[in-house]
Amino acid sequence: MKPTWRKSSYSDGGANNCLEVADNCPGIVPVRDSKLPHSPILVFGASPWASFLARVKGGRPVHTNR
Repeated sequence: MKPTWRKSSYSDGGANNCLEVADNCPGIVPVRDSKLPHSPILVFGASPWASFLARVKGGRPVHTNR
């Protein structure tokens, strides 16, 4: 199945500053930079992606383990 890409609702509306997400991939969430559509795609599991979005939308910082 070929991904159907949509721009993030959090983009600034400019043509060159957007994150794109594919919605039609069950169980995974492909993400890419709209400026570089042929560059590698990042793929996240649906559950971790949903947790990430919940934290971002809730205004809480997202921490990474380094």
